[in-house]
Amino acid sequence: MNTLILTSIEQGLIFSVLAIGVTITFKILDFADMSVEGTFPFGAFLFAKLISGGFSPLISTLLSFTFGTLAGLLTYTLNIKLRIKALLSGILTATMLYTINLRLNGKSNMGLFSYPSIYEGHEPVIVLILIILAVKMLMDAFLKTEVGYLLIATGDNETLVKSLGEDSNKYKLIGLMISNGLVALSGALMAQYQGFAEITMGTGIIVVGIASIIVGDTILRRNKLLKATTRAIMGALIYKFIGALAIDLGLAPTDLKAINAIIVIIFLTYNTFNPLKIKKADEYKVVEEAKC
Repeated sequence: MNTLILTSIEQGLIFSVLAIGVTITFKILDFADMSVEGTFPFGAFLFAKLISGGFSPLISTLLSFTFGTLAGLLTYTLNIKLRIKALLSGILTATMLYTINLRLNGKSNMGLFSYPSIYEGHEPVIVLILIILAVKMLMDAFLKTEVGYLLIATGDNETLVKSLGEDSNKYKLIGLMISNGLVALSGALMAQYQGFAEITMGTGIIVVGIASIIVGDTILRRNKLLKATTRAIMGALIYKFIGALAIDLGLAPTDLKAINAIIVIIFLTYNTFNPLKIKKADEYKVVEEAKC
């Protein structure tokens, strides 16, 4: 059980980086970015290419983030410049990245056990905690800047941003690039953790990101002091632990994707039919009717 908990924490921390990235697009920008299904393995395959080419694990990991931002640029170009719908733009980006990922190393699966990783010589959980703290602090600091506020405003009220004389598309570009960079970083971290990069590792990964956000918001929504990044991190950890617990109780690892979907359904259903939420909505309706 101790091994199960430790593994859940380590994988949860890796997916926390993914969850923060998905938070930017799905929650802040309200942009359904499906490109992450290609960006996640792209980060893994790019790391594999760089580490096998003689780069250090740290440089390879950082470059995975840097080049991962280009996936966001591609989605932005398809959506804004070519006027393709957001959902389809992300799917097209992910489709193109599938081929790029295969081209990077010439095969669909590449082992990394013979190469160094950023975890080498250290406990993975310690390294991952330091990384997620750095990512969280940088994101929290960024969202407090003028650009960060305008990024948030673009998702809340794009018309307001335009009325301020700002180009809202610029902030969509920034959000998409940062989001995809973080997703690629998460993929690079996962590849080093599991010791290989595999072409299908991004399949269904969007469910993991969205589920982490939903779980974190559902369980921690009463605490208004917690930032969105904190809720995403906690949501990823809780979500991963629930999945691991289901496996420990006897379900097969091949059932994991179904378990992931069921967890999302349960939390979405709870949010929809939560008695307290319904009661507050009814009270609001009564107040509004009284005003009329």
